Amino acid sequence: MIKRGAEPIRMAFLLVPQFSMMAFSAAIEPLRSANRMGESQLFEWRLVSVDGKAVTASNGIPITVHEALGQLSKVDMLVVCVGLEPVQFGRSEKIHHHLRRLARHGTMVGAISSGSFVLADAGLLANRRCTVHWEYTDLFRSRYPTLDVTQELYVVDRDVFTCSGGTAALDMMLHFISEARGPRLALAVAEQFIHPRIRKQEDHQRLETHTRYGIESPKLAEIIAFMERTIEDPLDVAELATRVGISARQVERLFGEQIGTSPKAFYLQLRLAKARTLLRQTLNSIRTVALECGFVSTSHFCHAYKRVFGLAPSEERHRAAMW
Repeated sequence: MIKRGAEPIRMAFLLVPQFSMMAFSAAIEPLRSANRMGESQLFEWRLVSVDGKAVTASNGIPITVHEALGQLSKVDMLVVCVGLEPVQFGRSEKIHHHLRRLARHGTMVGAISSGSFVLADAGLLANRRCTVHWEYTDLFRSRYPTLDVTQELYVVDRDVFTCSGGTAALDMMLHFISEARGPRLALAVAEQFIHPRIRKQEDHQRLETHTRYGIESPKLAEIIAFMERTIEDPLDVAELATRVGISARQVERLFGEQIGTSPKAFYLQLRLAKARTLLRQTLNSIRTVALECGFVSTSHFCHAYKRVFGLAPSEERHRAAMW
């Protein structure tokens, strides 16, 4: 954990090609503001890349760095910044070697967005809780089935931290600012960014069900939550109704009035959306994807997929490989 002290906290940001500018900015800007609000050099930072050359973010903007990762001497914290293509650099032994070197010498190592893949492949997440952006959760769990991955905004587990990305990086840095310089400064920084509530690490990444779908009924939100948790083994309408204590007819009515479709059709859309993510992000066979999304027949899955998305699962995977 970061300790209070008179010396500035030295930080480094490892930028990987296609890193998320949003998450990076949300992580580094609170440090600048903390220095300004604290009227002293509380934090220092350097930008590094694998080879010391400029790195292009996912929005196409190139960022110049100070030095190569191998030239980086001991710092208090290092943040791995990744965005798109999370597995592209996961197998880089060059990165892993330097991350482990820094960790051995007392650097607190962490990651934002999909940088958790890099830490996992470096062996730094073993026996620790961690998180990753919700879009990559299925891929992360399939690649690292033994790791304890959560859907929390960020996780600090001893000398390693992970953050889901986006504006969650702001909350995590406010947490570190509070630890290092006290909660009053963290609150002052949050106010500067018009961030009215500093979210805790255990807060979940995604909006509440009723907000995501624009619905009012608590019962309907509860049913949808059940659906999202039972993609692999779908429940029928009668069983869903029993789970929330209403009739099957009421379930049908709620979906018709507030969603504009039947519960069966909505459930199918959820399952196919999950299948699309798995096809794009994993190498699981089409049959495995079908089973993981509640289809007992591969042919039924392929037919439903093409009807909804306009292309076969095999074509979806081929197209994703070309992006």
